[in-house]
Amino acid sequence: MSRAKCIMVQGTMSGAGKSLLCTALCRILAQDGYKTAPFKSQNMALNSFVTRDGLEMGRAQVVQAQAAGIEPDVRMNPILLKPSSDVGSQVIVNGEVRGNMPAAEYFRHKRALIPDILRAYNSLAEEYDILVIEGAGSPAEINLKADDIVNMGLAELVDAPVLLAGDIDRGGVFAQLYGTVALLEEREQSRIKGLIINKFRGDVEILRPGLAMLEDKTGLPVLGVVPYLDADIEDEDSLSERLCRKKTVKPLDVAIVRLPHISNFTDFIPLEQHPLLGVRYLHTVRELGTPDLVLLPGTKNTVEDLLWLRQSGLEAALQKLAAGGTPVLGVCGGYQMLGRTLSDPEGCEGGVPRTLRGLGLLPTETVFTAEKRRAQVTARAAAPFAGAALTGYEIHTGRTAVNGASFCTMTDGTPEGCVKGNVFGTYLHGLFDSGELTEQLAAYLCRRRGIATEQAAPLPMEAYREQQLDRLADGVRRALDMDAVYAAMGLKNPKGASL
Repeated sequence: MSRAKCIMVQGTMSGAGKSLLCTALCRILAQDGYKTAPFKSQNMALNSFVTRDGLEMGRAQVVQAQAAGIEPDVRMNPILLKPSSDVGSQVIVNGEVRGNMPAAEYFRHKRALIPDILRAYNSLAEEYDILVIEGAGSPAEINLKADDIVNMGLAELVDAPVLLAGDIDRGGVFAQLYGTVALLEEREQSRIKGLIINKFRGDVEILRPGLAMLEDKTGLPVLGVVPYLDADIEDEDSLSERLCRKKTVKPLDVAIVRLPHISNFTDFIPLEQHPLLGVRYLHTVRELGTPDLVLLPGTKNTVEDLLWLRQSGLEAALQKLAAGGTPVLGVCGGYQMLGRTLSDPEGCEGGVPRTLRGLGLLPTETVFTAEKRRAQVTARAAAPFAGAALTGYEIHTGRTAVNGASFCTMTDGTPEGCVKGNVFGTYLHGLFDSGELTEQLAAYLCRRRGIATEQAAPLPMEAYREQQLDRLADGVRRALDMDAVYAAMGLKNPKGASL
């Protein structure tokens, strides 16, 4: 094809499951022989990724690209908003930072970004057979519709057929779907080719009367009831259920501090697959306990989250644990916090120039600047994880001076990160993906506890991800009327009748 067909998934709300449905469709369409790519014009999330060419994009489209079996490309997410406060975000266009904007300023500015969106979309459309487009939030946010560039506004720009998904797990799914359709204009309603009820638990036969009534009231077919699928796919943002895990049952207790501006918590998903590592998230001193390992994750606002650690009492509690020998590992912003000082002379982090003391657990000093480092990295870990191969990426502002041992050495010989006793820090996101550091870390913790390590090793992250993507695609394929999905794009289902 010279010009891609497309299908768009919109939702009745944030968290309705749009990202997972698009991921599943990318996998299904690729399995069916179509060269498929994801697209989301505007993504708001703190989980981001650096492409091979050093550009930044949202992780949801990265996962969808992986589902389609293709390399992530910044064109798949031309606008990324990374919230830095309750009323403002860093605006990233085509992988490059455009600056920080209050919400009101961005809303005035965003229509000017339509040419960037269309250039990215049209470029992909010349290279792929099908584009799977993800909306954001809800198309029925009537206060935002006039300048919409991500839901029905985008659908009209690229002439996309739409599937509308509602989340039954939260309750009120019939009202969600009917109300959303009712608030749309007639021309927008005509774009919707079918409704999807997502995250269902139970006997679908009980829903049949409601489905018939919903179809009657909206004049739209229900194309499927997708079950609450047991597929472990990377989450997009802070709505992730994994951030609510408070308890662990595995021999080793790994506690991750849930910072107010936590970002890239997907770094730690590989740890969850290890048979010995129980991963949980905490937000208060009371929840901290006596873990075997504490992880300080990345953050979009290191300075504010450091102050939060201090005010919440977690700083003192972490310092006490570290002094008692508990291992502490900081990644990116978490690494910066572990140092002696954090200096922000230009007010890059919070708008106010200031210098703060860090936790003082590493001999490092960080100075923030407006420049952001973005790069994919390969490295080898140093002791006590000596030799573990690391593949990851850096995505941070701030430069850190280290007066001590490094955490790892990059392939060009450059030292990276810092180690002091039982405290470790690194800028590398994705550091556990190769699996080697996970095994070394588990062995290190086992030695400290006197636990035998003769356990089945988990699948490497790439193989595990492929397994879970297939599981997701199989579940969605069984639940959806794929004949109707293909027909919405003007195509015939190559697999014949839906399974």
